[in-house]
Amino acid sequence: MEDFKTNNGILLRNLLPGHVAEHFMGSHKIGYYYDDYSSVGVMFASIPNFFAEFYAENDVNNNGLECMRVLNEIIADFDDLLEKPRFNCIEKIKTIGATYMVAAGLTPKAVYDGTDTDLDVYLCHTCEFAFAMQDCIKRINKHSFNNFQLRIGINHGSLVAGVIGATKPQYDIWGNTVNVSSRMESTGKVGKVQITEESCLLLEPYGFRFEEPHFVEVKGKGTMKARFLIDRKIVST
Repeated sequence: MEDFKTNNGILLRNLLPGHVAEHFMGSHKIGYYYDDYSSVGVMFASIPNFFAEFYAENDVNNNGLECMRVLNEIIADFDDLLEKPRFNCIEKIKTIGATYMVAAGLTPKAVYDGTDTDLDVYLCHTCEFAFAMQDCIKRINKHSFNNFQLRIGINHGSLVAGVIGATKPQYDIWGNTVNVSSRMESTGKVGKVQITEESCLLLEPYGFRFEEPHFVEVKGKGTMKARFLIDRKIVST
């Protein structure tokens, strides 16, 4: 019985964030989970040319199975990045096709105090993770002789997080912040990281550099100002 509980715990922690898994393993085994957050960094990263150029169903790639094997290896490499201590504030939410979605700052409220400093740190780590993903895809291309490229969008703000589904429960996040982050990705450029102007203003004091502002049309929001991330210059203290 103890082994069964241990295995269930491992499975839950692989499916859900640690604090959410503890919620269901504790005194809340029945019911639902949700929480609201005032300041979270959200990132969408897609590989637009995976399905547009690489994926095919034919005898050479076993009717597409080999292509999906490659995609699984890419996603697994991204997952490995999240195991690094410097990214421990970032939570993988899900993958949608060849799109990878993460959020930073989904910390239990007992720990997270909602200060601007916390948000700044979460946003910084989100951008650093974007750089790490770009480096990762370059290594993958080098070893596999492919030309996969990322298109990334980042935004921050309030959202709701929760677990939905009585069977095969899934942890997810919802809200305008998430929608705008998704639009930053979909309206961006391949090989670049597009970030909302408000997020850029928070990041600039930490050495992040951006291209000149431009405007994008965002469904449900109208015209929004955004910038493309260039790099990060280490700020001396």
